[in-house]
Amino acid sequence: MRECISIHVGQAGVQMGVACWQLYCLEHGIRPDGTLPQGSTDHCVVDSCFNTFFSEADRGKMVPRVVMVDLEETVIDEVRTGEYRQLYHPEQLITGKEDAANNYARGHYSTGKEILEPVMERIRKLADQCTGLQGFFVFHSFGGGTGSGFTSLLMRNLSDAFGKKSKLEFAIYPAPQVSTAVVEPYNAVLTTHATIDHSDCAFMVDNEAIYDICRRRLSIERPTYVNLNRLISQVVSSITASLRFDGALNVDLTEFQTNLVPYPRIHFPLAAYAPVVSADKAYHEGMSVSEITAELFEPQNQMVKCDPRDGKYMACCLLYRGDVVPKDVNAAIASMKGRAGIRFVDWCPTGFKVGINYQPPSVVVGGDLAQVKRAASMLSNTTAIAEAWGKLDHKFDLMYSKRAFVHWYVGEGMEEGEFSEAREDLAALERDYDEVAIETADLQASESQHDTYPRN
Repeated sequence: MRECISIHVGQAGVQMGVACWQLYCLEHGIRPDGTLPQGSTDHCVVDSCFNTFFSEADRGKMVPRVVMVDLEETVIDEVRTGEYRQLYHPEQLITGKEDAANNYARGHYSTGKEILEPVMERIRKLADQCTGLQGFFVFHSFGGGTGSGFTSLLMRNLSDAFGKKSKLEFAIYPAPQVSTAVVEPYNAVLTTHATIDHSDCAFMVDNEAIYDICRRRLSIERPTYVNLNRLISQVVSSITASLRFDGALNVDLTEFQTNLVPYPRIHFPLAAYAPVVSADKAYHEGMSVSEITAELFEPQNQMVKCDPRDGKYMACCLLYRGDVVPKDVNAAIASMKGRAGIRFVDWCPTGFKVGINYQPPSVVVGGDLAQVKRAASMLSNTTAIAEAWGKLDHKFDLMYSKRAFVHWYVGEGMEEGEFSEAREDLAALERDYDEVAIETADLQASESQHDTYPRN
């Protein structure tokens, strides 16, 4: 058994959750009320492959291993009244009375503290029902008050209670041009600082990059959050498919970390997905393994606004699903290694981790994506993401130099020193990325010039 518990925090986290669970239900053939169709005796029931994400209640009803939390009720009320309302256990939808008001300090120190115990209680109950808990998926945004403040409080408590278990984040990173709150840079820097030691791996996506993919690839003139979240849910589904279905090369949660995270702090891979194609174009495009692999490396298909050609890859995890054979994958990777724009750090000669899963991707009926026979997701740890951190830090500095909006945070019980402490931590993170990218030969040369300490 390899059970995973999903925790969706704040508006962005819950809305991503709604899209993900809708997709999981379609993939496993589970109805919106959690029941299986009559006479359903496919291989999945026998192998009980749903057990990763669902527990079986009385009379064969499937209940998601999930907790949804928001400090105000609006978004979770939509879940309580939506099409999938009967799927979720009512006590796993937890709301507070007051919003975090885009304020990290409210989510972390005041309003969020009140709701922490019931959330942890529910998570412990879910964990007790598992026979081999693998870890937690935490979905949230960096920019919102609940998504940043409450998540960092929760991650710290998860670390204390479940120290050895994997904790993977799916984080909506503040987009360079599209902003939903003035104080996003504050919230994002504070939450990164507070969670960096408690998270094993954080997969990054930003709204602007996904808007562009929806416009360009799916011809959606004005993408809604539903469109964005459905695209993100395909990535999440690909990452977790190997825990749920059979394949030639299955990838465990801990395998992601082993292969993607070279140093504990550098754990922010970019996500990409291919093919992103609408039904009217699907019949006119090539979908071979080598073509979708090449698509994953195109800068405009990355889900964070930064150019991988400006940086170097430390590791890539390629997760294929559907009609894919290892021979084609090896050929595709060999051709990618020879491309000019794809550079790896010189200390990581192999660079690729591969997963192959036989379950083809499912799509939501009436959704934007075409039904395809094969698809791939890529998680890549690249030094180019330092560019995204740099932009965020710059915006933080502009506001903090004037101490703008700081009184709202201090008023909720936060000390002003935490701002500069968090900012220094992110400056250190940027330096970490710079050092990782330095060629080994250059590093040895500079060390020999300054070699004042004895070697072991």
